[in-house]
Formats: sequence, structure tokens, C-alpha cells
Amino acid sequence: MALVPVIPDAHSHVLAEFECLDPLLSTLRLDSGRLKCTSLAVSRKWLALGSSGGVLNLIQREGWKHRLFLSHREGAVSQVACCLHDDDYVAAATSQGFVVVWELNQERRGKPERIYVSSEHKGRRVTALCWDTAVLRVFVGDHVGKVSVIKLNTSKQAKGAATFVMFPVQTITTVDSSIVQLDYLDGRLLISSLTRSFLCDTEREKFWKIGNKERDGMYGACFFPGRCSGGQQPLVYCARPGSRMWEANFDGDVISTHQFKKLLSSPPLPVINLRSEPQYDPTVGPSQSLSFPKLLHLSEHCVLTWTERGIYVFIPQHVQVLLWSEVKDIQDVAVCKNELFCLHRNGKVSHLSLLSVERCVERLLRRGLWNLAARTCCLFQNSVIASRARKTLTAEKLEHLKSQLDMSSCSDLISQLDELIVKFEPLDSACSSRRSSISSHESFSILDSGIYRIISSRRGSQSDEDSCSLHSQTLSEDERLKELTSQQEEDQPEQCCGSHGSEVACDVDKNETFLPFGVPLSFRSASPLVSLQAVKKSVSSFVRKTTEKIGTLHTNPDLKVRPEPSGDELSCEEDVSPVTCPKEGDTEGEKEITRQPPEEDWLQELKAATAEAMTKLQDPLVLFEPRSLRMVLQAWLLQLETAFAAEDFPDFSNPSRSGVTADQDVLQTDESKKGLLDDGGDKEKRDAVDNEEIVDPTACESARSLREPPAHLYRIDSPCLIANGLQKDLAELTTLCLELSVLSTKMECTRGHMDHTLQQSSQETLACRFLKKYFFLLDLKRAKESIKLSYANSPCVWDMFIEGLKEMASSNPTFKAMAEGDLPTRLKFLEDSDLFDSPLLIVYATRLYETFGESALRSLTRFYPSILPSDIMQLCRNHRAQFLAYLDSLVKSRPEDQRPYFLESLLQPESVRVDWLHLAVSHEAPPRTSTVDDEGHPRPHSHLLSWGYSQLILHLIKLPADFATKEKMTDICRSAGFWPGYLTLCLELEKRREAFTNIVHLHDMSLMEGWIPETLGEWKFLLQLVQNKSTRPASQESSNGHLGDGPSPINVENVTLLLAKTMGPDRAWSLLQDCGLTLELSERFTRTCDILRIAEKRQRALIQSMLEKCDRFLWSHQA
Repeated sequence: MALVPVIPDAHSHVLAEFECLDPLLSTLRLDSGRLKCTSLAVSRKWLALGSSGGVLNLIQREGWKHRLFLSHREGAVSQVACCLHDDDYVAAATSQGFVVVWELNQERRGKPERIYVSSEHKGRRVTALCWDTAVLRVFVGDHVGKVSVIKLNTSKQAKGAATFVMFPVQTITTVDSSIVQLDYLDGRLLISSLTRSFLCDTEREKFWKIGNKERDGMYGACFFPGRCSGGQQPLVYCARPGSRMWEANFDGDVISTHQFKKLLSSPPLPVINLRSEPQYDPTVGPSQSLSFPKLLHLSEHCVLTWTERGIYVFIPQHVQVLLWSEVKDIQDVAVCKNELFCLHRNGKVSHLSLLSVERCVERLLRRGLWNLAARTCCLFQNSVIASRARKTLTAEKLEHLKSQLDMSSCSDLISQLDELIVKFEPLDSACSSRRSSISSHESFSILDSGIYRIISSRRGSQSDEDSCSLHSQTLSEDERLKELTSQQEEDQPEQCCGSHGSEVACDVDKNETFLPFGVPLSFRSASPLVSLQAVKKSVSSFVRKTTEKIGTLHTNPDLKVRPEPSGDELSCEEDVSPVTCPKEGDTEGEKEITRQPPEEDWLQELKAATAEAMTKLQDPLVLFEPRSLRMVLQAWLLQLETAFAAEDFPDFSNPSRSGVTADQDVLQTDESKKGLLDDGGDKEKRDAVDNEEIVDPTACESARSLREPPAHLYRIDSPCLIANGLQKDLAELTTLCLELSVLSTKMECTRGHMDHTLQQSSQETLACRFLKKYFFLLDLKRAKESIKLSYANSPCVWDMFIEGLKEMASSNPTFKAMAEGDLPTRLKFLEDSDLFDSPLLIVYATRLYETFGESALRSLTRFYPSILPSDIMQLCRNHRAQFLAYLDSLVKSRPEDQRPYFLESLLQPESVRVDWLHLAVSHEAPPRTSTVDDEGHPRPHSHLLSWGYSQLILHLIKLPADFATKEKMTDICRSAGFWPGYLTLCLELEKRREAFTNIVHLHDMSLMEGWIPETLGEWKFLLQLVQNKSTRPASQESSNGHLGDGPSPINVENVTLLLAKTMGPDRAWSLLQDCGLTLELSERFTRTCDILRIAEKRQRALIQSMLEKCDRFLWSHQA
């Protein structure tokens, strides 16, 4: 695979196409040769597409689901304009010169209506439409230079409307050439023609020419709104020949001329789309002398234009080209905020977004487009390296992106990503000097506070003087902050209690002054400015003085005796690697041995066990053998428990929650706890002297029970720094343990046999304990799905998982903001928070449901598929009817023709189909006594009763399924009395006799339309059923309480008439004689049979006559 070229300049923005509108055009039938899209406009709510057939298609931008079709008899739609301040109005110009203004009546839920049709430009070609920004007025320009205004007198008309227009339609002016573009802002109309631009004050009836020089061609002009906060007046930009623009003030006076000709010689930037890989040609082209046909204000600082070659985005106030990209054959462009809708000359419509490079990559990552995201990063690496991008695209995200790429096919891409990560520069310029002291075999990351965390790839191999110095320079600032915090808490000096790096720091600068800020890890300060200044000063002073005293470090006698640090002060960062420094002045070459920190031991053991487990999992004999797989996971889990229980991590969860009272059986008094820690510290010192590595299992078990997290706390954050590669493997194995219910070691799992109830209770307890201890290691999305499948009957496990997510989200500002406001406000805030791919989304959904109940569930349909129906089932497991309301709303949110396929995609697993059907027929259903009589037969007309979820039930039973499932669904519908569904299933299962029996009892002749008997045997069976039914005493009371009214009843006369119409009167009479029903026939039947005989005779005569004519015609042509 070839290397991705690098764009030399730091381009901050890019055009991206994340969705294709071809399916939408196909649905609207605008992709055929006969019909195509001719114009477009966009507003906050609608995308308006005019067609050559005279139809204006309005599609709701949210989900592209709600559509309106506005027909025009005046010709094809040539121009469209949406009212930006009121989405209920739209104007369209036709090919015959008519301008039609529509009121959509969306607020009143009425039908759209024409409120005005202007014939002022009849017979002319309307070239521009523009709405007033405050009141309901439409400005119209045509190809002869005439500009008119349409004033709409509606109930929504503002009281302060301009008095310039006294009549519904009035001509404003007529210029000397065709109108190219119209724009309106703050009472002034901007008119751009082929020759010059004009400014019109519609309130004072004044006109100005902008500039003195004329032009000849398609040149646009637009307003550039000023900043209200800075008091800046709006500006006017007018296109000029030779890639130039005039900048004029709001009075029409030209201020300056901007030249973009030379700036456009740069190569075009690629458009990021999902169909192809971005291509970039670094060859610099010649200067472009272009004419800009229209100018559009885009976003806050930009002006957009286009030519037949591409799209151009300028920052005119700084005379800069933000970007230009090749997009061929553009006919028109409509913009809304940073979104572009481009109409091409072939009728196609494309949807582009102007995004910063980091936002573009973020969207690609959320969609799982790893290859395209990696190529975009490598292509725009100069922008990615910039400080602003670094705040969004962190090194961790790029490492994760790299891990998702295929090593075999994307090796070059992975190497480029590695180079990109290495090139990352620090955000704080004051700390940039530290980069020069970091060797090539080390990497680093930056904490939220700005502190550097050094990660070394060489452990135990640094024995020279430089490595010792380097280790002292790469001290973790977290440990220094921890030392300061503990000193302030204890009010006494600590002697030799830091880690190796901490000792070096103390010896290097004992007189260094720190600002008194006690910041518990992780870095959270009440005053961010003071804290960051303190960190900056501390780091700069530390680096400077460490460099000056490198020689002093090696001769410092204090380094020779090094007491073992206590557990509270152990550094948990994998990146600080211990070193062995040669002893200066030792003529015999003896080396001073320093003991490795204990955390390095257990982390190395855990890393080795993890690598071994991952290697075994690659063996198919292990991976596809559940027993072997469980054994591997149990052996690894034992090492994991030993590793994370052997060290006392004082802050494994959120620091703000560490003060919560623990369980009574776990807590010890402060004195006993301190004694235990002191005893353990003394024992560790003796072990260090004797170099003993043997650990008593009993002591280890007791220590583990004392040091495990309390029952109510979660390990939300990792208690120490873990390398990305190890973190990924740990997450994979931990999540796999949860999925396979390997929740304890082998010894704990084989204590004895228990009954099913106790075993299930034990599994629930183990699962809850597992979630609390290793929450920080889990893949939360996979864990959620695993809990829903494996612990469906254990709601406490789901509740435990949700509580953990709540703790994780409690520090998020979104979580706090979601506690206020009504439901629409909170939903809007949640949508704007862009958490659709976050596992925390289910937490916010839970909070909404707990506050607003069923109404919140119906609103959660907009978050599908981030929130699935299975998630909703867990939320409302105690109120199953509320889940039905959500499911019904979710299905109805799709177009009618897509609902069956969509519902089928939701049936995961397939077994939920029967459960959902049973649930649907059990809620908001009529009483069973209204649908079934005492003998189990349908009551007359009971199929006409109202069911709350009838549409959902019919969708469920019509979906394809196996025979056994259809049988179960048939029994459910019959027992519940849902007869429309029962008859549908009988038709699928070929149970025709059962269907005829129930139809006769339902007593509705209209049901026979889909159940015409096909054989003589079926006709005889039906006639016998009707005859037997008629002999019984008939109840005239229908199921809904009315007497004698309702559909046509099923009786002998109606069935015999159907028989005569289907088989003909003669065959029907013969069959009725066989059944002995001729005596019961009425005069109506006889008269109907006579009419059928006459019609049949005439039909035969007509057919004979037509055949004879055809015969004569063919013989005449043959002769």
C-alpha cells in the first residue's frame, strides 16, 4: 500500500460527505430520465427540492422522514427560497414566471395551502428569490432586470412591517441587465446584476451603486453580518473579475479590493467521502482567474462560492483561502450554518459539511471508519499536530485508531501514524524544552493538567550515567503533588518516603518553593489558573535545576540508603522505570543495587500472564473449546486478582466519593489499619534485605480481603498507569470473563454442588463483585450486551452496571445539567452533547425515565440505534406496558413501507418475537369476554374491536418465521381473541377450514373477500357451517352494543350469491341441489342468477364478435 501524501500547509478545515442523498432522490423519483431536480433551498427544518415536473418536494432534515409534495400547474420549479425566520413558509418560482408562496400549516397540522400567486414576472425567467429576514416579504428578480416584492398579509405578519410596500405586489426597480443574486439584511436589499451591484434601503426608498467600475458576467454579492458583541457593522462583498472581491460598508462605499488569484494556485484539498479514499496531488498549479457566480455567507467568518471546477471558501477579512476542493458541474448551492447542499447539472444532489479536520476525524472514528480516519490523519497531519487539534485528537485516540488497522494490509498507514504520534508537540510552550531530553525509545502523554507522563520502553536495562540522569528528569509530577498533599495533611516532614524518582527530586531541590495547592489525583483544582501556573513553574524549575545538578546526584550519599516506600506512596505509573546507577568513586567496579518498586513486579507478572493468555486464545483448540477457554481465563483471573489486590490503592475511584462509609465487615479502625500497614511495611523491608520472593498464600488471602474495594465503591479509574497495549488486552480478557461467567478463580468455583436457586444467587453476587472490582477494565459496550443476555433474569446485575456508569458520569457536566429543565429541554441538551456512541448514554436515558416515565421512553426513539429496545426492556422491566409504548413509537417513526424490515431487524434474538406478541395482545386489549364466547368461538363482529397495538401485532405476525413459531403465534392470537391476526396466520399455515369456521362465527361477509373457497369441498363445508349456524338461535346484539347494525351478515342467502358470482349460476344451482339448500333460496337469489346468465350470454357474444373482427382484420392484411 502506497504512503499517504502529506499536505504541506496546516489546513484547518475540510469538506466531508458523510451521507449520500441518492436513495432520497430515488424515493422521490428524481433520478429518472424524465424527472430531475432543478432547484434547491435549505432552512433549519426543511430541504426543498424543485423538480422538472412542477412538484416542490419538502423533506424534513431530521431523519429525512417527513415529506411534503407541493404541485404546481404553472410549469417546472426553477427557483426555491425558504423563509429562514419562519419555517412554515416557502416560495417557488416556475418556468412560466409565476411565483407561488406556500404556507405549510405545520403548527396547526393542516394541509399546505397557496397563500399567494404572483404573475408580475409572467413570461419571464425568474433568476433570484430572497426572503425578508424579519417580516413575510419575498423579493423576486428576473432575467430582464426587474425586481419586485410580494407582501404577505397573514396572521403571522409582524406589526412593524415596512411601509415601503403598499400593495401585495410592487415593483422596486428595474436595472439594466439580468439579476444574478438577491440578498437582504436589516432593512436593506442587495441586488447583483450582470453589470454592477446595487444597495436599496427599502424603508427610505433610497438606492446606491456599489463602486464605479462595471463588469460583464455572472458575479454575485452577499451581506456579511457584523458581530453584535463587538458593535461591528455588516459588510458587503461583491465579486469582481480576476478572482477579486470588493469589500464595502453598509452604506455601499467600497473599502478595499481583495485579490485571491495567487492564493488559488495551491492544490485542491480532497473531499472526504465514504465511497473512495482521499486523493491529493501536491503539484502547485497556475494562478486561477475566476468569476464567482454567487457569494454565500457561510458559518461565522467565511464566504463561499463555486465555479464549474470546484468549491471555494474564503476568509475575506483576512484575505485568506480557507480551502478549495474540486467538485464538478455544480449548478447551485444552498447553505445552512456549516452544511452545503449542492445541486449538480445532472440533477444529483450532494450533502457536504465544512468541518475542522479534528471534527471530521472524530466523526469517522464514531462511525468505525478506521482506514479512512487514519488516511485523513496522515493527510492532514500538520493540522492534527497543531495545538488546537491536539485537544480533540489525543495520542490515546490515535493509538486506538492504530490498533484497529489491519497489520497485513495497512502496514504503511500504521507506520505513518506512528510517525505522526511521535511528532506531537506539547501544548504548553513553557514545557517544550523537556522534549529534547526524551530519548527515541521513550514516549510520553499529557495529562489534563498539562503534566507530562513519560512512558519508557526499556526497563531494567539502563545502567549508564545518562539513563540515571534521564530517569531523574522524567519524574512524574503526580507523585510530587501526592507528596505535597500528604505533607499538608500530616503536618510533619516525611523522610525518605517517596519513590525512587521522588527522592531524586527532593535531593535535587530541597529549597524549591511550591504554591500551596493540595490537588488530589486525578488533577482537579478549584482554581484551574492558579493550579496550572503552579504546575508550569514547578516543572520549569525542576527541569532547570535537575540539569544543573546531574553530577551532584551521582555523588549524593543520601542515595545509598533507600528505605522501602510505604504502600500509600508507591508510584502506580508503568512509565517510570527503575534504573541502576553506577557508583562513582568505586575503584573495584562494584555497582550499587537498588530494589525495584513492588508495583513493577506485579505489573510485569500481570503483563506476562496476559500475554500468555492472549497467545493461548489464538489457538483454535482453546478458543472453540469452552472448557479449555474457561480454564485459561480462570488461570489468568487468579493473576489479575493477585495483582490488583496485592497493592493498596488509596484512590481507585473518584476522590470525591472516597469518604463514603464502607461496609461494617470490611472497615477497620484507623489504629488497627495503621498497625497492619506498618507491620506489612516492616515485613516488606525484611523481605527486601533477604531477597525473598515466597509469599504465604494465607497472608496474601487475608491481605486481599482487607485491601479489596468496599462493597459500595467502584473502580472507575485505573489505580495506576497502564500502557495502551496492555490496557487493550486486559479489557479483552476481563470482558471475556464476564461474557463467559468466569467470575472467580477455579478453587472458588468448585467448592461443591448447589441447587439452581443458590447457584444463580451465587452467580449474581460474583457478577456484582466482579463489576465493582474491574469496572475500569471492561469494554462497557460489550459488557452491557453480555449482561442483557447472560443475566436477563438477574436485574441486580443490570442495576449494578448502571450504578457504575452513574459514578463514571457524575463528574461529567452533562450529567449535572440533565438534572434541570423539562423533558424537551433535557432531550435537546442531550442531543447537542453528541453522546450517541458513548456507553454513558444509557445512564442519561435512565435518568430521564426515572424523572418523566413513559413520555421519556417515547422520546428515546430518536437515539436508536445507540439505545436499543433491549436496553429499554431493562429500564422498564417492572412496567412492561411502557416498553410496548416505546416499541410502537419506534416502529411508527419509520416510513410505512420500511416498518416490516425495520421490525425484523429489531428481533434479536429471534425468540423475543413471541414474547413481544404475547405482550402486545395483553395490553390495551378488549376484555376476553368481548372477543370469545363461552364455547371458545369468536363473538360476532369482535374483529372490529379496537386494539391499542393492532398495527404492531400485525407487523409481528406477518414477518417470516419458522412453522413452530407461527403455530405459537396462532395460539396466542386465538386465546387473546385477536381475530384479524389469527385469520392471517391461518392463511399462511393453510388452515382454511379453521379460518372458515371462525369467519362464520364473526358474522361479517366482508371477511369472505380474502377467503373465497377454491374447491367444491370447501364450498360444501362453508355452506354446511352457515346452515348449522342459521339453525341456532341468533343473537342480534353485536359485541359493541349495537342492535342490528354493522357489516353484512353471513347467512345462506349471501353465501349462495357469492357462490353464484364465483362459479356461475348453473354450477351454483347444481351444488346447492347436492347440499339440499334449494328450498331456502329467496327470490333475490333467483333474480340475481337470471341477471348473471344474461350478462354471461352478452359477454360471450361480445367476445365472439371481437374475435370475428380480429379474424377479418388479420385475413385482410394477409391478402
